Amino acid sequence: MASRFSELVIDCRDPQRLADFWCQVLDFVVLGDEGGAIEIGPREGFGGLQPTLIFSPSSEPKTGKLRLHMDVNPVDRDQDAELERLLAIGARPADIGQTGEEQWHVLLDPEDNEFCLLRARLR
Repeated sequence: MASRFSELVIDCRDPQRLADFWCQVLDFVVLGDEGGAIEIGPREGFGGLQPTLIFSPSSEPKTGKLRLHMDVNPVDRDQDAELERLLAIGARPADIGQTGEEQWHVLLDPEDNEFCLLRARLR
């Protein structure tokens, strides 16, 4: 038997702010709030095909580029329209040395965590 990826814990200064942002990005809902940590996930709840995200309070600052980041795909619009939507809800472009020829966009969330918007549309 193997393991399954079920949750991603992200240390952050403002769990509520990141939970609100990522709920909008992923169309997730808040599933719980325990000890200042906020868990978000798909509307059907924990245990489905998509992992949940847990934003855990931390006073330590982010230092440097993340060694792990999320990639997101548009599901109901093309990449350009999704980029416009993400920028409108608070994402910001990031320059991590791209050439400009990439088929993805590197963005920052409200706490400067990198994530990529990929080109392919998932259904």
